[in-house]
Amino acid sequence: MPRWMCVWALLAGLAAAPAAFAETIDVYGTLRSYTAQLPAKRPAPLVIVLHGKTQRGADMITRTAWPLIAKRDGFAVAYPDGLNNSWADARPEERRAGRGPPEGTDDVAFIARLVEKLVADGIADAKRVYVTGISNGGAMAMTLVCARADLFAAGASVIMNLTEESAAACHPSRALPMLVMNGTIDPLIPYEGGRGSGYFAAAGFWSTEKTVAFWRKLNGCDANDATKTELPDKNPEDQSTVTRITSRCPNGHDVLLYRVNNGGHRMPGLFPDARFPKIAAGLLGPQNGDIDGAETIWTFFSQFP
Repeated sequence: MPRWMCVWALLAGLAAAPAAFAETIDVYGTLRSYTAQLPAKRPAPLVIVLHGKTQRGADMITRTAWPLIAKRDGFAVAYPDGLNNSWADARPEERRAGRGPPEGTDDVAFIARLVEKLVADGIADAKRVYVTGISNGGAMAMTLVCARADLFAAGASVIMNLTEESAAACHPSRALPMLVMNGTIDPLIPYEGGRGSGYFAAAGFWSTEKTVAFWRKLNGCDANDATKTELPDKNPEDQSTVTRITSRCPNGHDVLLYRVNNGGHRMPGLFPDARFPKIAAGLLGPQNGDIDGAETIWTFFSQFP
């Protein structure tokens, strides 16, 4: 099926997706907002989806396939909103690009209270809660895995690497399955590490290989045993491909890398991930259409109850 037909089919399905509702929750006297999409059968698996910097949870609803996948497979999704459209992950201020959240923001507490509320309300199954995020949201997802592994069954980070500071602060209470999905020509979060070439880039990032090696070591995986699989080039027009790299890990401690060859600072998928795709391509690089990021992450998550 041509790409444009896939997009329209998904958009038609989105129109039939269950309505999401906006809520707030008090965190140390600050009202924090989120949008939730709930299944008919409960308690259900819950995926926390964290937006990138300058975005809101609503962007994850309209710019990704998460709503359609959740409707199809009957799980709940929560789309929280970061203060100042950003997240207070474990990186220091100098490792951030642009305006961050207000001083003293505790996003670990926010997401923890959100998960606890949805579990207490009978919506979420406490044994099947997952967290993922894009860019700044990816950094926050890794921070949550490090700080509150007790809440989650698995995590996934898209277009983000660790820094020296975020790795040093990572002391999870238990090993969790982890998926990383990064583009090799990302102008903001360089695949090879360091500082990006984009105007809004920050410095001090580890390489993707070092980031994945960190998770492998944490999870007790064999550092010298990785298997590469070249995925089908379903969309030659995007001029990029995807390599799936698996590690030999203890059961339930899987670490998986999706390397998007010639991919930019973009979430792979059939949905255009920006309002102005041509401008986004110029600033952030190409978006891969061989896989759908949300579908790929959910396939990974669903293995780990």
